[in-house]
Amino acid sequence: MYKNDKVIRRYSESFKLKILDELTTGKLNKYQLGKLYGIAPSTINEWIKKYHRKDLMNTRVTVNTKDEITRIKQLQKEIEQLKKLLLKKDMDALIEESYLEVAAEKLGYKSVVELKKKLNIKP
Repeated sequence: MYKNDKVIRRYSESFKLKILDELTTGKLNKYQLGKLYGIAPSTINEWIKKYHRKDLMNTRVTVNTKDEITRIKQLQKEIEQLKKLLLKKDMDALIEESYLEVAAEKLGYKSVVELKKKLNIKP
């Protein structure tokens, strides 16, 4: 073999689509599929572009300014606070429902719904 002799591989359309389908499942990434089938990840990227599967491309979001970083941190804190408030609200509702169940039983009502009707509490 000479230096300039290169092996040119041709892949069928069905093989290319099979690789993209496997990539879609998310079990293997481009590099793992490349190793498994002996394909360069750049070749898989070409197939992604050819078949307009931009959903399979790696996308990166870059943050360039300190203002953006500060804003992201503020939003993350706000998300955490909202999660805590939602959890508290759910817990309060659960406790209220438990109290009503005990009250209905103690007061002799057949169900919580009957007690709520008597007390004009909306379900």
